[in-house]
Amino acid sequence: MRFTVSQSSLAKALSVVSKGIATHSTIPVLGGILMRASNGTLEMQASDLDTSIRHKIAANVEEEGETVISGRMLNNIVKNLADAAVTFDGGEGTIHLTCEKSSFHLNTLNASEFPSFPEVAMERSVELPCDALSEMVDKVYKVTSRDTSRPILAGVLLNVEENLVRLVATDSYRLVVCDTNVETSKLDGMFEMIIPGTAFHDVLSLPSDAESIIIGATSNQVVFVFGNTTYVSRRIEGTFPNYKQLLPSTCLTSVKTKVSALAGALRRVSSIATSNSSVRFDADVDGGAITLSSTSPDQGDAREVVPVDVEGQPNSICMNYRYVGDCVGALSPESEVTLELQESMRPGVFKSYGKINYLYLLMPVRM
Repeated sequence: MRFTVSQSSLAKALSVVSKGIATHSTIPVLGGILMRASNGTLEMQASDLDTSIRHKIAANVEEEGETVISGRMLNNIVKNLADAAVTFDGGEGTIHLTCEKSSFHLNTLNASEFPSFPEVAMERSVELPCDALSEMVDKVYKVTSRDTSRPILAGVLLNVEENLVRLVATDSYRLVVCDTNVETSKLDGMFEMIIPGTAFHDVLSLPSDAESIIIGATSNQVVFVFGNTTYVSRRIEGTFPNYKQLLPSTCLTSVKTKVSALAGALRRVSSIATSNSSVRFDADVDGGAITLSSTSPDQGDAREVVPVDVEGQPNSICMNYRYVGDCVGALSPESEVTLELQESMRPGVFKSYGKINYLYLLMPVRM
């Protein structure tokens, strides 16, 4: 096997496929990257048996072949090479890598031991714009659960119907719903599936010049195709919680303010909350303000009054400041956010409207 690629395209390709490398596997070949050179193309693959990634780049192939090289070692080498042509020569047990005055002899593994790339005959699929979807995933990803005993909560519900795209995630303490109207591929009815949150976030974080991404489903897998990359992950089976029944239809108190004002007050008031994660929110209808306060047995207490537009009844609620921080952190500082309150022990609901509509429901804590 002998081929030449540019250092920049190789480094970018490695940053894509490296997401699929197994980090703690006892199977050596899963820590490697399969490199297959043929017909003017270098195809690279990585797999941890749950996730498989394939990426293709142009290459000057003088002799076809395939081999497996340690992913971590190859990354460390390539990112430090000069921005010049990189030549690989060999493949049977060892490969010679050269770039200008740099030269490496690397041990390789048998390509026949590398797992076959999954079949990706999609039963149904939808094509969505990358920019809008990436922004939406960023807003919901933190709300997915890390509790492995409830895998359904580790997923993001994707629902597409008549150009309305909606993402929903919950960890049982909070719920986030994002939706937007975009041009999608033609659908026969509704497209809906539960996608592992980690995979969804990883895919939309990969470097790519593609303007759209195809998301498809097989019997037990979710498939992402964009540009020269194919990313395959296991689907999450089961029924997503009926989130619509959790959304209150009315509220007693509505508080509207700038995200920057609320976020700044929250940071300052919560700075003393070292042993107590709750911050109290008191809405003053007559004074047109909301007061944030926090008490720590060891550190003291803090409070800040934020002028707001408030309607309805005076109201109070205590919420985990870290969860509220995740909410306001997902929004533009210059945008407006509305906090809708019911009774003190009923969930608070944050809402923000724009190109992407955002709803964040948060369970209260005891005062």
